[in-house]
Amino acid sequence: MQRSGEQLRGDGMTIWRAGVEAVDPRRLVRQALCVEGGDVIVGEERIRLDQIGRIAVVGAGKAGAGMAAAVEEVLGPERMERKRLAGWVNVPEDTLRPLSHIRLHGARPAAVNEPTAAGVAGTVEILKIVASLQPQDLCLCLISGGGSALMPSPAEGITLADKLAVTRHLSGAGANIEELNVVRKQLSRVKGGGLARACRAGRLISLIISDVLGDPLEVIASGPTVADSSTPRQALSVLEQYHAREAGIADRVFDFLRNKGDQAASKPTARVSNLIIGNNATAVDAAGEEAVRLGYSPAMISARRSEGPAEEVGRHLAAMALAMRSQPGPDCLISGGEPVVRLVGEERRGRGGRNQQLALAALADLQDDGAAGIALIAGGTDGEDGPTDAAGARFDGEIVSDARARGLQPGDHLSRNDAYHFFEPLNALIKTGPTGTNVCDLRIVLVDRVEHPI
Repeated sequence: MQRSGEQLRGDGMTIWRAGVEAVDPRRLVRQALCVEGGDVIVGEERIRLDQIGRIAVVGAGKAGAGMAAAVEEVLGPERMERKRLAGWVNVPEDTLRPLSHIRLHGARPAAVNEPTAAGVAGTVEILKIVASLQPQDLCLCLISGGGSALMPSPAEGITLADKLAVTRHLSGAGANIEELNVVRKQLSRVKGGGLARACRAGRLISLIISDVLGDPLEVIASGPTVADSSTPRQALSVLEQYHAREAGIADRVFDFLRNKGDQAASKPTARVSNLIIGNNATAVDAAGEEAVRLGYSPAMISARRSEGPAEEVGRHLAAMALAMRSQPGPDCLISGGEPVVRLVGEERRGRGGRNQQLALAALADLQDDGAAGIALIAGGTDGEDGPTDAAGARFDGEIVSDARARGLQPGDHLSRNDAYHFFEPLNALIKTGPTGTNVCDLRIVLVDRVEHPI
């Protein structure tokens, strides 16, 4: 079946959206949490409601608003009143909505994926709630992507400015999420199991939408309810590897980590369970099902570890597109992951994010070919990509031709981390607004091989 460039573009976005819709937080929570008779069922665990005193709900993340709304829907008004449900969840400001019992707190502005003073204030309230609970109580913790930045609580002697400086430096130097979290956990009161240690409920159950490849529990949102296996010595090693002292990170950060020692943290008094209810593979699988429905033969892969530079991933996808177009086999490649971008100096840096950088690198490799019969979509499932208002970018043969006609140079924009301003005049940015979820990135490559016979 021959497909036009317009159909490839439309099908690619339809497949991408199907993947994002599959990780809608309300859907995922309702699949993991229900009430049956006199029991509340969480995952595979069944708890008698009459044995629960209070129910508290806390947490943080880009999917927090939808997750909290789903908890209220599942429990219903009568049970929430009877169990004196109370809660506080830190979320991005643009996802706020009124709920009956759970307070959604705007912990950062839209598209600012960094901790703020508002986030610190919200975390204080979360710590008050979990500290007020009793052994007969149940605490539900809702964790999703972005939770690390949305639930900040600097350790004593460390300022929010210190943590911001550390995070900005490591991110700009190319540190991956695992390395970032090793450092952030050691400089926090809630990360690395700190929230679990502060909780006085008898049962603490975390429902987690994973935004980290491979779903390592201690890395997602820096593991607020997961025992920490990292050490201050490892955090110092990461800082040294990326030359943090030379970059001007305050001496007190290094002094704090050296003085902290490697003694084991105390164990929580609550019985703790951590349940992954959605992840990147969930989105990839759903996108694959949609591709089949549309008549494609997809190949699918969800990365299990950090992928490396966005440019390398983009070039690999370009090579795969050429191979698929010229050979029998799959005509759709669906991949999920999270590459990194090494930022140039601020004096040269433009605008963009890892998905835009990835798409532009793929376009650059296909420019001479013209990309006829090829469409590529790369977007963050949260609707955000770097400090921009786009989730990512897309291109096909028509867009490649338009870019050439306009004299746009992909190599120049790549070298300046300025993919946004390459794709913007081509109307090739993906703008969804916040999706209310986050499971890393989703990329779709479609080909029409009829026009390119073997």
